[in-house]
Amino acid sequence: MSKDGISLRPARRADVAAIVAMLADDHLGRGRERVEDPLPDSYYAAFDAMTAAPQIQMVVAETALGRVVGCLQLAVLPGLSSQGSSRGIIEDVRVAADCRSRGIGELMVQWALAEARQRGCRLVELFTHNSRVDAQRFYARLGFSPSHVGMTIRFE
Repeated sequence: MSKDGISLRPARRADVAAIVAMLADDHLGRGRERVEDPLPDSYYAAFDAMTAAPQIQMVVAETALGRVVGCLQLAVLPGLSSQGSSRGIIEDVRVAADCRSRGIGELMVQWALAEARQRGCRLVELFTHNSRVDAQRFYARLGFSPSHVGMTIRFE
């Protein structure tokens, strides 16, 4: 999938630093990510675990010059709910700050929706923090609707 010189491809281990930098680039991410050189090994261990799991796909958006400017994770979870339906879960949608409002996020989400449908999902869910009002407007524009109350426990 591509648009205006941006193409999507599976993430590679060499992309982890760029992905983490995008994850850290907001008020929430700054408090939970560690952008260091070298990155903590935990990021690479998590990436290796993700790529070993066939139900998880991490894609990146890349410019024609090879710069990673977006990322998205799609997990397909089998379940008994909804008559034994699988569901797609979209996570970690990020676009580099200087590349926002160019359709990159939409390109990635549309890819995830098509991929989830192709893999037999009957619904796709995503979660965004209640403080991310712009993200909520973006997802609503793409057809998502508020449906659940999310709750979290963090183990520190």
